Amino acid sequence: MLVKTFGSALTGIDAIIVTVEVSITRGVSFFMVGLPDNVVRESQQRIATALENTGFRMPGRRIVINMAPAGIRKEGTAWDLTLATGILAASGQIPADNLGDYIIMGELSLDGSLRPVRGALPIAIKSAGEGFRGFILPEQNAREAAIVKGLEVYGASRLQEVADFFRGKKKLKRVMVDARQEFMSGIEEKGEDFADVRGQENVKRALEIAASGGHNVLMIGSAGSGKTMLARRLPTILPPLTLRESLETTKIHSVAGKTGNSHSLMTRRPFRSPHSSISSAAMAGGGSVPQPGEVSLSHNGVLFLDELPEFQRSVLEVMRQPLEDRMVEISRARYSVCYPAGFMLVASMNPCPCGYYNHPDKDCVCPPGTVRKYLNRISGPLLDRIDIHIEVVPVPFEKLSQHNSAEVSAAVRKRVAAARHIQEERFAGLADVHCNAQMNTKILREYCKTGNAGNLLLKNAMQKLGLSARAYDRILKLARTIADLEGSRLIETAHLAEAIQYRSLDREVWAG
Repeated sequence: MLVKTFGSALTGIDAIIVTVEVSITRGVSFFMVGLPDNVVRESQQRIATALENTGFRMPGRRIVINMAPAGIRKEGTAWDLTLATGILAASGQIPADNLGDYIIMGELSLDGSLRPVRGALPIAIKSAGEGFRGFILPEQNAREAAIVKGLEVYGASRLQEVADFFRGKKKLKRVMVDARQEFMSGIEEKGEDFADVRGQENVKRALEIAASGGHNVLMIGSAGSGKTMLARRLPTILPPLTLRESLETTKIHSVAGKTGNSHSLMTRRPFRSPHSSISSAAMAGGGSVPQPGEVSLSHNGVLFLDELPEFQRSVLEVMRQPLEDRMVEISRARYSVCYPAGFMLVASMNPCPCGYYNHPDKDCVCPPGTVRKYLNRISGPLLDRIDIHIEVVPVPFEKLSQHNSAEVSAAVRKRVAAARHIQEERFAGLADVHCNAQMNTKILREYCKTGNAGNLLLKNAMQKLGLSARAYDRILKLARTIADLEGSRLIETAHLAEAIQYRSLDREVWAG
């Protein structure tokens, strides 16, 4: 007997429907074709044992399984339930009448229980688009898939429940989620706040500008000055995720298997902080079975690199292309996948190996030339993609002990959102530009014009502070963002003056 069941393979953050044809005829053998990987081939043993432990039997006949389209590689354990259901139907143990209405995915344990799978959301979106009636999957993934409209989502805990569903003996409970309500309730959750940070008003201002224009930031300061604390609160002043951004972010984390069971949607901007020992593949994505890396898991959020010079140079270099193109492409011999990577880079570092260069109270003990050598661990092209360099000075005890209330993140976020709205209107006709940090040279010349007084200020700054040529465009971008924060159509000299102070590392005298 020949039956067809349906599953889905993942390519990047999208899904492709796969038809699983199961034919059972005379003979004793088992064949699986259609480019399954070793993990899928091993499912024969899991399926046979799970069937026996749930009161069914593995047919002692010739079983041929074809997974079409055959040119797409089928990977992972999520195919267990698809294959098991097809075998049960082809052997007459369950009816095959309604199998074609559902996408069926899930990993089987030997006792017949179901384990969660990756990519439930993109599979559900594709299933609804292809006109399938429903999606049957492990109950741990059901809420994630149920946010898709027009698709009946059923969560199951055991193979027996799925079999009884098709035999009409027991109904599976349909999981329903109101995506908009889920989204709004998640946005209202409270967490870290800018008000927790004492002092550091100049750094807070720099982060507000960074959030307003989408600028990358490097904070330089000794240990304990508050760099990490400030970085962790940056997502709280970014504009809230839109529903579209939330879906896109959730898809990436779903493919990586990093969505939790408590929420079906990610409603807060991601904050990723990988350790300095991370590999290039883990940062950019890849592996024998390509997975999203940290740059993609940070999409629509913040990637924080603490102690930037301690990262391997090769790891830092792989970020250059994602920072420029807002996406990362992973190529293999027979295929390639693309993952979104639109993130804000926030990095921190000590000013020198001992950590006390330019410290107000302690002396640096590093030998001559060490500070420059330490800074040279970061390549010029990467520094060129960081718009703001800000020094973080330790907060004195007097400010730490004060109980004055600081400005909360919600108040800062309103100003940031207003500045972003100005930029959205400005760049409405440009497909690849959404904020000031993404302006190229041509757009920069159009929207960042300065008067004679501004040009004179820039000329004096370049000469007296020893600013490098690459700092020129960065200063103009920052000045444009500062002007947007104040609602000013023109870039004034005050905006340029403030922008100039955020280019610490470009000063020739900074590292001695």
